[in-house]
Order: sequence, then structure tokens, then C-alpha cells
Amino acid sequence: MDFSEYKKLVNSIVIGKKLPDSIYLHESAIDTLPKRLRAHFAREIINLELDDEDWNILKFSKQNHKVTLLNYPDFFDASYPVLHTSYTVDFDKHTFRKANYSKSDNPPILHRKETFLKSDHPLVPTFTEITQEGEAIGLYEKTSRIGFKQNWERLIKSKGYFLDKGKLKPLTERPLPQPKKTDFNGNVERHKTAIDRNQLSQPMQALARHNYLNDDYSILDYGCGKGDDVRELEAHGIDVIGWDPAHNPNEEYTSRDIVNLGFVLNVIEDRQERTETLINAWNHADKILVVAVMIAGESVISQFTPYKDGVITSRNTFQKYYSQGEIRYYIESSLEETAIAVGQGIFLIFKDKLEEQSFLSKRQHIKRDWTQKTQRQLTLKPKTIRKDIIDKHIELFTDYWEVTLELGRIPANNEFEFSDQIRHICGSHNKAHQALLKYFGEEVFFESKEKRKEDLIVYFALSLFEKRKPQSKIPENLKRDIKAFFSSYQQSLEEAREVLFSVGNTLTISEACDSAYRSLSCGHLEDSHSFTFHKDYLGDLPPVLRIYIGCATQLYGDIDNFQLIKTHIRSGKVSLMRYDDWTKDEPLLLERIKIKLRELDIDFFEYNEKYLPPPLTNKISFIHNTSKT
Repeated sequence: MDFSEYKKLVNSIVIGKKLPDSIYLHESAIDTLPKRLRAHFAREIINLELDDEDWNILKFSKQNHKVTLLNYPDFFDASYPVLHTSYTVDFDKHTFRKANYSKSDNPPILHRKETFLKSDHPLVPTFTEITQEGEAIGLYEKTSRIGFKQNWERLIKSKGYFLDKGKLKPLTERPLPQPKKTDFNGNVERHKTAIDRNQLSQPMQALARHNYLNDDYSILDYGCGKGDDVRELEAHGIDVIGWDPAHNPNEEYTSRDIVNLGFVLNVIEDRQERTETLINAWNHADKILVVAVMIAGESVISQFTPYKDGVITSRNTFQKYYSQGEIRYYIESSLEETAIAVGQGIFLIFKDKLEEQSFLSKRQHIKRDWTQKTQRQLTLKPKTIRKDIIDKHIELFTDYWEVTLELGRIPANNEFEFSDQIRHICGSHNKAHQALLKYFGEEVFFESKEKRKEDLIVYFALSLFEKRKPQSKIPENLKRDIKAFFSSYQQSLEEAREVLFSVGNTLTISEACDSAYRSLSCGHLEDSHSFTFHKDYLGDLPPVLRIYIGCATQLYGDIDNFQLIKTHIRSGKVSLMRYDDWTKDEPLLLERIKIKLRELDIDFFEYNEKYLPPPLTNKISFIHNTSKT
């Protein structure tokens, strides 16, 4: 049977739940299918040896030559049964694909069960009543987001109801949540806090994002738990050791470039021991200490049994949940060092101050794509390096030109990998630069120079915001930047200070938002209220706006996982929004971070538990020329 005949037969099905792209029916209604379709289906099931598999719902696709066997074990017992397994059969390829949802936290669910059955089935009236109960409170008004368990439960809650044994009841009748009961006898079982990981922990991922997981740095995982991070790093040839008081107490450790104290402090119930652990980890770090703890609000903490300054969990383990500001203050007051946020509850503390300056400088150095602009070639004048010489070595000169644009200045010898070749051909970097200005055009270089100077002003301004003391030792690349863009180090600080002071002026921020909106030709501007834009355009904003946002993100950390940034013009706040899949036409909002500069505090909002994730219906307005998706 070809797809054309199959489609005609599917469209002629009388019994079942009919959707635009498919038809569902229960196995008890198979005898109502057209005979040829039933034979076609049965033959394929037998050939693929699927006749013994558990399934009770059939899904016939209208879009392609496929049928899916679905197993909802509680179809007759649950009001909204969940999917356990599925087998999607491809009639053309004579293959099938199995999917298992038995361990999923958010499996697909069924609604309107009466439509899957023949009209004379004895349970149709009961199932119809369940559907009408949901319709009465508006659960089926938007059917595009109700196909999964968590979305369905959030929708029910948003309507003021909850499910009690399959029946809808008002939230006012729901019992108040009680703290999780424990059999705590005064003995905290710390060893139980170690978990199995199938990927690097969050603090290790933060190190990877900033290129610290390479051969240049040795690592001590202090409190390594079961050692999953250590094994993964060893597999990549990284010099790493792990020590843990419960799981690896006999490992001898010494000082290392980087010490990771990941999710250790929050499981120590003794305050003095907690501080001693922090200090001991710091003493063993030659360059960087990484500290990570659990962040949670009162709604989470209230579910557990209070104990000392934290809680006892149902497994007799201790947890000290922090706020972002609280853990930062604790680290800085204990070590008398500045803690730099790189994520939620994750901080870097630098013992090597040159390393710290390099890190902060790179953080504000926006990676820009100059490729398109480097393809416009101009004719060289006489008495310069001949055009044919550049054409002959075009790959070498293009690489050199791109490094020049990245730096906004002429690279030093050690800043370009093939410096020897450039100097052999041209005599010096400067001569090569003068020739390439004519070859590619001066405009793009001067634009890159202006943007790089803005990066540096932002860096120095944020250093002033953090009240960092001027350093007597400065990294060599930063010295070159200061020499190229400012008359002196003092002048760079003065220019940065002037821009930093203007951040507190509401009118200045408003004008900067207006300017950014006009120049980007994308984003969402609410007059005198806020400006929202995609984070890819952060480097294109006026410096005052980048500093405003930078002050906020220094409180929170890296923003790599977020897509949209909202600058609140009058309230001194910045919001970060993370979506489930930015490639979708209407991505769903999963997380919103509101950073309050005036209070130096952060609010976290998640949309995958309590609230229904709202879709972004105007995504196109945040994309300039649809080039960044």
C-alpha cells in the first residue's frame, strides 16, 4: 500500500480523536478501522515482531506513512493517563523507533479519553464528565501547551485548582505543605550528599567556559565526592587530583593552580568548620579558588526541618541554602578577597592578581565578527608593499588583519602566531599594517579601534564599581592597550570614572536606550521604562549602557545561557531571560533573573514548576535582519 491510499483510508476513520495531523483510537476500537488499513497495519506489526509489545492506543499520522503504538498503562484508571512507551512504525522503511517515558519527569498525557473509544463503551459517560469538568474552568482554551504532565498541572494551578485522585478541587481546599519529616537523631550523614554525575559539575563547567580546563593549570578538587569530575578531567589529560573526607580520604594533596570547592560549604553543619574548610581550600590555591554552593529561597527551605543555620533533609543530610549576596559576603569577609560571580552560587576568587585582571579584561572584550567587512579590497598606492605580494600570501595577511581588528591596534610579536613570516615579508608589523589599511580600507580598522577602546572603558569602569584598588602590576597585553588607546593609565581611569558616574542618571540611561534601539533597528523599547534586546548585541550598545548592565551582571555572573536582556530605565534593575529553544518561532520562557542594583540583590523566577512558561510571540523584533537566531 502506498502513502496516497494509506492517507485516504486514514481520513475515512470514523472512531477516534481527530487532530489536524493525526487520528488516535483505543485498541478496543480497532475493529472499526477500514479493513485494508487494519490488514496493512497488522502485517507490518507482525513482520517487525511488535505484536507482543505492550500498547493500547494507535496513532495514525496524516502527514506521513507512519503509525505509532502507544502504551498508557493507566488509561482506564487515571483521569489524565501518562505515556509509558511508544513505537513509531515507518511503513516505507519497514523499521520502528522505540521511546521510553517511564522515567520522565514530564511525560506526555492524554485528555478527552471518551473520544478514543466507541460510543457504546461503558466508560464513555465517566470520561465525558472528566472532560466537561476541565472545560468548565477553561483548561482547553489553548490546546497547544497541554500535552505534557508538568504544563497540564501548572495550567490547573493557574486556574485555582489542583488534582486530588483525578478530580479537580479548588486550591483553597488543598492542605498546606508540611516540612518533610525526618528520623533525624542528631547525626548528620555527610557522605550521602555526594551524587553521581553524568556531566561536569557546574563549577567545572564555569572553568571550562573561561578556558581554565587546559594544560596550563593544575587542579585540586577539594571535596570531590565520588570523583566523577576528576575522572572526566583525567580522561582529557588534565593534571587533577581529588580529595574527599568520606570517599577519598587517603589521597595526599598539595597546592594547585586551581582549587575547586564545589558544593562543599553548604553541607557542613558546623559554622567554624565551614570557615576553616574555606580558608584551607584558599591556602592550597596558587592562582584561583572556585566556590559553589546551593542557592534557594524561602519556598524551598520551608519544606525541610530547620537545623542550626540550615536544614536537615529526608536523608539526614545537612544543607545550608544561600542567597547570591549572602554567599558572596561570606566568602569576602572570610578571605578578605573579592569574589567574582560567574553563575548562580558560583564564584572565582583570584590569588594571582595578574590573572584576575586578565580574566576581567577578557570578560569585557567583545568578540566581534569583522569577516564581512574585510572582503572589500582597495588599490594600493606606489611605494607601499605591492598588492601582488599580499595576494600571494592572502591567507597569512588576512589572519594578521583579523587579529589587528580583534585587538583594535597593531599586534605585538607574541600576539600573532606567524609574526616571523609577516616581518620577513614586510620588514615590520607597522609596515604590514600600513599596507593592509590601504588594501582592506581604513574605515573598518578605525571602527574596531573605537570598539576596543569602549571595551576597555567598560572594564575600567566596572573595576571602579567593584572598588578594586589600582594594581602596581598590569598584564603586558593590558599595558599595550593602555598605551594604544590612552595617554596614561590615569587617563583611562578618569575616562572610565566619568562614564561610570553617568550610569546613575536616569536621563542618560534613557537616551542611551533610545540610541541603542535606533542603531540596532531591533529590540523592544518601552518609552522611559525599559529596553529589551538580544545578548548578541551587547557589544554594540553605548558604553554607558554596557556599564549599567555590567554592574548588574557582576552581581549575578555569566549570562551565556540567557537570550534576552532587559534594561529597566528608572528602577535600577536589569532582567535576564532564558528560553527553552531560541530557534523556535515562539520559544518558551524558562527562567527570569531580576538584578536589583540599588539593593544589590537578585530575584530568581523559574517557569517550569510554579508558573506556565509564557511564549515569546514577538521574537522577530529582537533579530536584526534575521541574521542572529
